[in-house]
Amino acid sequence: MTQLALVIDLNVCVGCHACVTSCKEWNTSGWAGPLTDQNPYDADPSGCFFNRVQTYEIGEFPLTETVHFPKSCLHCEDPPCVPVCPTGASYKREEDGIVLVDYDKCIGCKYCSWACPYGARELDEKQKVMKKCTLCVDRLYDETLPESERKPACVLACPTSARLYGDVHDPESDVSVKIREEGGYQLMPEWGTHPANHYLPRRKTRIHIHKDELVRSDNPLEKEKISKLPSSEPTLDDITSW
Repeated sequence: MTQLALVIDLNVCVGCHACVTSCKEWNTSGWAGPLTDQNPYDADPSGCFFNRVQTYEIGEFPLTETVHFPKSCLHCEDPPCVPVCPTGASYKREEDGIVLVDYDKCIGCKYCSWACPYGARELDEKQKVMKKCTLCVDRLYDETLPESERKPACVLACPTSARLYGDVHDPESDVSVKIREEGGYQLMPEWGTHPANHYLPRRKTRIHIHKDELVRSDNPLEKEKISKLPSSEPTLDDITSW
């Protein structure tokens, strides 16, 4: 069975919020809209969003790092929001695994938001219905769009390609390969919801300069009559003093 999902690479997400704004732009006037803003311009803006980016500072000063963590509905394979819905408004599609809300059936009781351990459901205060990421299902099957654009709006907008989209049940798909090769993981697997969306962990990279990397065909050291580099590995002081 197909399970469409997002894979988010935390190593290259820069927290630019392009995914947030593109999601809002596409869905506000589209099949899933409107996404109402109650207080968009004041010091404390509020409104309905399908996608948000949370930013954290980790580590101890002065050795701290900033982590940007995009989060939306994870389209769980066993979504707890579906069985608690008293009207059947929340449902999971068999053909592609996307979890959706039927606004005509939703009564805004918030049961789904209480059941969701990820905080992915929001009440549209104007329409009085619960809303969530649809994975841009209206784009995915729109044959009037070029095939290259039949992807979620957030994926198309990401400037660093931090967001990938595909079938996680297909072992040969790009997303499945990324999950296998780069240690992709599910968010809070202990809840037993089996989220379809995955995250690729941040990877520590260290720049290590080898001595032979400092030798060039036009090596300026040769002009200074220095025949070879120091026997020990060069330090920053050594390099700046040459």
